[in-house]
Amino acid sequence: MDGLQCLQQGDAVTRGVALLLLAMSVASWVVILWKAWLLRRAGGDVARSTAAFWQAASVADAEQNIKAFDRSALVLPLLVATKSGANGAWAGSLAGAADRSQQLTRVLRNALHTVLDKLQFGQVLLATVGSTAPFVGLLGTVWGIYHALVGMAAAGQITIDKVSGPVGEALIMTAAGLAVAIPAVLAYNVFGRVIGRIEADLEGFARDLRELLLSHSPAVGSD
Repeated sequence: MDGLQCLQQGDAVTRGVALLLLAMSVASWVVILWKAWLLRRAGGDVARSTAAFWQAASVADAEQNIKAFDRSALVLPLLVATKSGANGAWAGSLAGAADRSQQLTRVLRNALHTVLDKLQFGQVLLATVGSTAPFVGLLGTVWGIYHALVGMAAAGQITIDKVSGPVGEALIMTAAGLAVAIPAVLAYNVFGRVIGRIEADLEGFARDLRELLLSHSPAVGSD
């Protein structure tokens, strides 16, 4: 109740800080819940999709197997990318002039970057909230203390009991900033570790896929 009263009695700066912290909290929790669901599903999809690929009798069969398991579309884009430049689409360009190894390296790298961008989405927001929310809360506290002291000075009486109440209410902003930042920082670190593990799996699959295609297929973009 004290925090609500402080917000109701506060000026535009205090209310602005409180609303900003609320917006940061809502945004970070939306991202946290969404990424927790996405990464949990992605980890299983990558493992099942790569296993299904290597168990297939041919690359065409493997593509169909991957479609059944890759709900997050993390593995299939790598396989689809290797078809780039087929039927002479790159003929007469620098892309088509490169040898097969370079072509596969380029298309797989680009596809991998696109997939990783999907996994990394929201990490910047969590890092930003985690690093700035405590300072936003501190700004609200400093302004609240200043506002309270100015009011008491105008009243002409400054005693401990009159100072402790407004200062304590102002400190709520610092606590609110920490409450917003801590979940964002924890989620950022946990998600970063999960993303790193999935990235390693995808990079390993892309490397193995490149070696397989180099040994079994004609050059990409060749006539």
